[in-house]
Amino acid sequence: MRSMALTFALATASTAAMASPDTIERGVRDSIEATCFDYVDGQLEGDPERVARSLHPDLAKRRVLGETPDEKLGLRRMTREELIDLTRRGALKTPKEQWDRSCKVLDVAGNVAVARAETPWFVDFFHLGKFGDRWVIVNALWYSKPKETKK
Repeated sequence: MRSMALTFALATASTAAMASPDTIERGVRDSIEATCFDYVDGQLEGDPERVARSLHPDLAKRRVLGETPDEKLGLRRMTREELIDLTRRGALKTPKEQWDRSCKVLDVAGNVAVARAETPWFVDFFHLGKFGDRWVIVNALWYSKPKETKK
């Protein structure tokens, strides 16, 4: 009985510690969103320096592939340098009037946060860390949206 009460207390405490997106301090939310928009808008502008400043040097960026000939749990892995190079080459460069993107802070706990970015081409879930007064993306897991086919 005591063990069940302890389990309930721990579950309640961890749930209570999770911030609602509506209760995140405005300045913290603004700083995290600015990092998220540096990532997204930097790619849409083709600005590799803007993308680079949003990323931790040891970024882990991945996309779930599922089962592949080489792996049962296949992942597409991308380094910080690969992402910056794709930006430099203009892989997602888009005229500003066609931008359709969003960034939303989902949760913050001390110096770590979770955010979601979306464009017509992808959805990214970010783990961010605060280093000094700066938030940077440490991990990114992305979903590549299916391409629309022309009829």
